Amino acid sequence: MKSDRDKAKEQARAGRRAALVVVGSGIFWIAAMWLGPQLGLTQRVRALFDLMALAGFGLGLWMTYQAWRIGQ
Repeated sequence: MKSDRDKAKEQARAGRRAALVVVGSGIFWIAAMWLGPQLGLTQRVRALFDLMALAGFGLGLWMTYQAWRIGQ
């Protein structure tokens, strides 16, 4: 059985990973929205980048839930 200290470390690691996914998704989305018009990308391609960022945010939310469950 894991000690409370090990559980807290595991939860902290999971929380950091989730935060990195959310931040990475945000940076990707901002960069895609900034570069899209400059590169002349179509609305269809920019919508694909929106969906990719949305998937990243959803993954981050799922990872946050998993981190919360570790602490339970």
